[in-house]
Amino acid sequence: MRRTLLVAGLLWVATAGAAPCQTAPDAAELRALLAEFLAGASRNDAAVHDRFWAESLVYTRSTGRRIGKAEIMRDVRSAPPAGPGVAHTSYSAEDVAVQQFGDTAVVTFRLKGAAEHAGGTELSEYLNTGTFVKHDGRWQAVAWQATRVPLAEDEARRQAAVADSALHGALLGADVKALEPLLDDGFVWVHSDGHRLTGSQLLEQLRSGALRYTKLDRSDVSVSIHGSTAVVRGASSRQRSAIPESPSTGDPAPRAFFYTLTLVQDGGAWKAVAMHTSRP
Repeated sequence: MRRTLLVAGLLWVATAGAAPCQTAPDAAELRALLAEFLAGASRNDAAVHDRFWAESLVYTRSTGRRIGKAEIMRDVRSAPPAGPGVAHTSYSAEDVAVQQFGDTAVVTFRLKGAAEHAGGTELSEYLNTGTFVKHDGRWQAVAWQATRVPLAEDEARRQAAVADSALHGALLGADVKALEPLLDDGFVWVHSDGHRLTGSQLLEQLRSGALRYTKLDRSDVSVSIHGSTAVVRGASSRQRSAIPESPSTGDPAPRAFFYTLTLVQDGGAWKAVAMHTSRP
């Protein structure tokens, strides 16, 4: 009899402890909120972001950096508007699970991102955990944790090669809109004569017409992956029709170079942080 009562008591404790997770009466509402948010994030909708994140939000990025709502809203509002030449990322969720504990809920899911740009599509996956609190009848995320799912090496190598091709294509076409999202804020290009060119200086030279390429071929390209960093090495034949130090003149003939391009993953996209060119 005593054993029967003990077993019954243990079953009651287990059932009572699991009940809030299993019932989740607001699961449908939270799933709809997540779907609405991902659709808004795909079009960079500031109003959707403002609705979704609580003022007290603590967001831990996959890089280990913690940010708040103010930083997210600043980044969203400063992003270039959608249009030709501007990279576009669409987001979707899989394996969504909701656990509810009264006015608190934990939502876990697999986030998939597809970044579309001139060079092709870059895919990324994250395991996300969001903690929501219901206040005045409205759910908002108060904590967020994103953990990047590592790419298979072959896929990482492919994506880095696509980014390399897109960067050189944008240089050849003087396409500033396509080139800008491919460059990290700290990008530096060290030329064969030793001078350094920052990303902002490169964009300005292309924008003003001070730098123009008529030929920019690549060959013998190889890509090596080191975690979230890619190193691209290759040979290049280049000819300019406009030179910054003498815009009215160009190269009399194509010139051969070796180049090394270093890329890092940033928010699912590969960005160039450094390039070095040298003469054979």
